Amino acid sequence: MSTEIHLSLLDPQGMKLEAHTPSGHAVIMDAAPDVGGKNEGPRPMELLLVALAGCTAMDVISILRKKRQPMEGFAMEVRGERASEHPKVYTDIDLLYIVKGNVEPQAVVRAIELSATKYCSASAMLRKAARIRYRYRIEPVTPGAEPVEGEYVMEEAPASL
Repeated sequence: MSTEIHLSLLDPQGMKLEAHTPSGHAVIMDAAPDVGGKNEGPRPMELLLVALAGCTAMDVISILRKKRQPMEGFAMEVRGERASEHPKVYTDIDLLYIVKGNVEPQAVVRAIELSATKYCSASAMLRKAARIRYRYRIEPVTPGAEPVEGEYVMEEAPASL
């Protein structure tokens, strides 16, 4: 399966780029002013984290819905640490899934596990270069119920990678 992206320079004096995706969307990227950009868009490496978060979020949301979990909201926080030397790849990535609703913790863990080991292409690629930590917080909507926090720990990368 092939994916084709078309990218062009929007500002001949700067670094602002526009990429067009096969699904018909445009993505603007730019660099910081200290390297010739004007800060008019996210950096490509930021978009790697956005892609990872979006990929795994869609998996987890879909799986929780299929399990008929009473999810009332969903968010993620992602933090990436990069190497200090070029090419400055991500070495550590921390994913925090925040699920609002009276969902079962084991359902959240299973959804994260399936995303991490089977469905999320971005995760499968990035874990070859970076350690990815999968944490979750469930925020119940029942008055007085305490949040539940935990972590899914992948024992090892799936053999198919």
